[in-house]
Amino acid sequence: MLDLVVKDPAGGVIVSANVSIKSTETGSIVRGQTSQAGQFTTPLPVGLYEVSVSSFGFRTITDRVEIKLGKTLRREITLMVGSVAEQVFVRSYNATEFGTKEEYAINAESGFVGVSTAPRSTFSADVDTASYSNIRRFLRDGRLPPPDAVRVEEMLNSFRYNYPQPASDQPLSITSEIASCPWNSEHLLLRVGLRAKAIETAHLPPSNLVFLIDVSGSMSGPNRLPLVKRSFALLAESLRKDDSVAIVVYAGAAGLVLPSTRDKTKVLDALSRLEAGGSTAGGAGLRLAYQVARESFIKGGNNRVVLATDGDFNVGQSSDDEMIRLVEQERESGVFLTVLGFGMGNLKDSKLEKLADHGNGHYGYIDDILEARRMMVREMGATLHTVAKDVKLQVEFNPTYIQGYRLIGYENRRLRDEDFRNDKKDAGDLGSGHMVTAFYELVPASGGAEPLRYQESRKPNGEALIVHLRYKEPDGEVSKLISKVVPYRVIPIAEAAPDFAFGTAVVQFGLLLRDSPYKGSANYDSMIRMAQQSAGEDEDGRRAELLYLAKTARDLKR
Repeated sequence: MLDLVVKDPAGGVIVSANVSIKSTETGSIVRGQTSQAGQFTTPLPVGLYEVSVSSFGFRTITDRVEIKLGKTLRREITLMVGSVAEQVFVRSYNATEFGTKEEYAINAESGFVGVSTAPRSTFSADVDTASYSNIRRFLRDGRLPPPDAVRVEEMLNSFRYNYPQPASDQPLSITSEIASCPWNSEHLLLRVGLRAKAIETAHLPPSNLVFLIDVSGSMSGPNRLPLVKRSFALLAESLRKDDSVAIVVYAGAAGLVLPSTRDKTKVLDALSRLEAGGSTAGGAGLRLAYQVARESFIKGGNNRVVLATDGDFNVGQSSDDEMIRLVEQERESGVFLTVLGFGMGNLKDSKLEKLADHGNGHYGYIDDILEARRMMVREMGATLHTVAKDVKLQVEFNPTYIQGYRLIGYENRRLRDEDFRNDKKDAGDLGSGHMVTAFYELVPASGGAEPLRYQESRKPNGEALIVHLRYKEPDGEVSKLISKVVPYRVIPIAEAAPDFAFGTAVVQFGLLLRDSPYKGSANYDSMIRMAQQSAGEDEDGRRAELLYLAKTARDLKR
């Protein structure tokens, strides 16, 4: 028997710390989280074990212990405050148990954080949507996705919500409200929504685009290069007379197929002649694409490399760190990066997500021509034109009302509190009309506490929290601040606005797909009912599609 108690440096217990115990002999793993008393107890056979304990905002501790016959090993572990970056798992793994050799970054959920010790929550905005369409692909194939392929924030951001337009002098608006939590009657839900200013396509600045297309052997097959060609043809058809396109391809080596041109016919002809074959020199392709983009740079325009690949780089510069250094260097030139994932069976999701995050761009996954049309045509403005860059959010909670909180998703977007004011710290970018949605699960306070923002000399005035937002203009280097105070007013989830309820259903779907330890009483039947009742207007049928996917997942779980 192993009996752990996990504490912070001040001696207070840490609730919901993540505990992983691996047998050094058999490799078997036990996972769990600490209780409200900071305790984790589990029976273990005699043997040697590697114990790893982590919690958001603290350094991960790994130790070895020996379990002896007939004895209980009691161990007190103190976690030290540390870098948020140290809490994010960046290793990739082969999810062979899910019938695929695809690679996903290990996506460990964060537990609840006490407001008394960590009153602020800071994270980068994220507009990636790849996880949702990738999940759809798995479910359509009759398989559940690997848990690490499920990123709740990307599922949320795949839907549009009725957030208000920004004020005329600001590029972003903030929406925030609190409701009861359907899967834990003792908790609350906070929704924070951002909406970027929408700019009519006709009024967008001219675009200088470089299509960077993987034509290696791994891209053969109908759902890969042929779908890439059709997708880029849709984008080319929608471009305006002032927009230009160049095409770079890479397989065993990189090459310029089409110099920058405004002639759509030339673009479509060059796309039609592409064929797959050879190994994958992704690093060389990226370097050449950035070089071509810089040579045709449009000052004040949209300068962007659009990469289409399965991410299976295997020649030359190919490691994650090497590729990240490359896109970080190149983004300083003002050329942004959009990453589009294609294919199945060998998708390197972890690599593609990192490239987009570090390249001032976003990551989407295209599984069919309908998704291609949505990304390449209907959302071209958001995909290609940035209205605010390095967008960060910081939520400060009032301990008079909120005892603890858990940010749902955004595991690889967490920032240190001090990074919020650091204009050198890279963060997410929002395009024309983009929306960002985040949900927090809140633990209401059972009694008063020493306020931080809300000092004793000031009355609480009913303020539950304040949301701070920092952003830069697309060509700016100094951030600007927008803040919004949120009153402590709780709406029963049954009376919440349809958009809030639908977002809540999406969150539940993600928790269920991950089999999250925080799913509480959530189940597919109640989640589907909530989504049905709150679907509202469904212009593109995407909300109805969610219901189909949830029912498919429910049946696969049975």
